[in-house]
Amino acid sequence: MRSVLIDTDVLINFLRGSEEARDFLLAASEDGALCCSAITVAEIHAGMRRHEKKATDDLLSSLIVVAIDRHVAEKAGSYKREIKKQDFDLDDCLVAASAFSTGALLVTGNAKHYPMTDIEKTVLRKETTSI
Repeated sequence: MRSVLIDTDVLINFLRGSEEARDFLLAASEDGALCCSAITVAEIHAGMRRHEKKATDDLLSSLIVVAIDRHVAEKAGSYKREIKKQDFDLDDCLVAASAFSTGALLVTGNAKHYPMTDIEKTVLRKETTSI
């Protein structure tokens, strides 16, 4: 049973009715634990529409939230330091470090945000999201 860490964009797509995100999450929940980073919780709440609050709370309550502890923070800092891209966000480093620290498969809609080679990732079709 392998954990799957879901990136913010995938959860937003699920909340906004994406069939692909829904189907993936349903299948993944049968095979292992579904997780997200504490950073994802913050990002989702930052972009949440008022009428989405109940569905958002229900979804996030169904996930294991990976805390940002010192180990995760140090790994994220090392990603940020080692990957020399100007548009490389620390938030993405923290999400990737959350996946690394738990040994989880990272599921995202945007592979370019995760150039790390020491985590396993899969990409769902990118859909339009705004957070």
